[in-house]
Amino acid sequence: MMFERFATGFSLARQSWDVLRTDKHLLLFPLLSGIGCLMVMASFAVPLLATGTVQNAVGAGVGDDQSSDPMQNPLYLAILFAFYFVNYFVIVFFNSALIACAVKRFYGADPTIREGLSAAMARLPQIAGWALVSATVGLILRVIESRSERVGQFVSAILGMAWSAATFFVVPVLVIERLGPIAAVKRSGELLKSSWGEALAGNSSIGFFCFLAMIPCIVLIVTGGIMLGGNLAIVGGILVVLGVIGILIVSLISSALSAIVQAAVYMYGASGDAPTGFDASTLRSAFSRA
Repeated sequence: MMFERFATGFSLARQSWDVLRTDKHLLLFPLLSGIGCLMVMASFAVPLLATGTVQNAVGAGVGDDQSSDPMQNPLYLAILFAFYFVNYFVIVFFNSALIACAVKRFYGADPTIREGLSAAMARLPQIAGWALVSATVGLILRVIESRSERVGQFVSAILGMAWSAATFFVVPVLVIERLGPIAAVKRSGELLKSSWGEALAGNSSIGFFCFLAMIPCIVLIVTGGIMLGGNLAIVGGILVVLGVIGILIVSLISSALSAIVQAAVYMYGASGDAPTGFDASTLRSAFSRA
């Protein structure tokens, strides 16, 4: 059973790669998402560090270990929640644009970057609602994790994985059905249950092969780092840069492929028709055990 599931997932990943090769410009969306997330991180770095540092300083002054924990500071929690909200908003916005373009390709059209961004802009209320829910869940998991170094981390990790699985199809639902966040979660759970996990297997297959593709990049970075301390510093620097660029490219491809798999499996589950570029028998097997 597990082998069949992995084989189906691998087929979904391979077919999504064929779609991406046709529309290479779709890689621009995860690139913009990554740039946006870096900008958000830079914007919130100082407020988060400042509130955390102030709280630690207060705790050190009164000798209370608990008060030195920034998670006990309401201002820090408010800023952290705002950071989660904006970060999730950026990620979901560009994922929505990518999925909108993928859906157009499935219908035989030639999607453009402008069309994808326009589709995401038309769904700003749904995107904002989902970012709000995601930020709330993210903050709750962070608070749970902070309560206990071991138990809290374990519980947070388990709940986080369950939440990620249950919400796997939320973005396609938001884009195509324009449901609210709560209804989208319920709809995502229904599709995930009927697909019996093959969509997640497809995502895992993408992650596995992207990990393999990153190994040479990591070797370049490590080798270059060693050379930086010797007479081949210039060569080492070049190798490090090439390795970092390689990892970024693989990450962009992985994000794009995952979104395409989500859109394809969602469309088949919702309509029963195989999207263009995907094999009907592969998608049928993903739902055959529903």
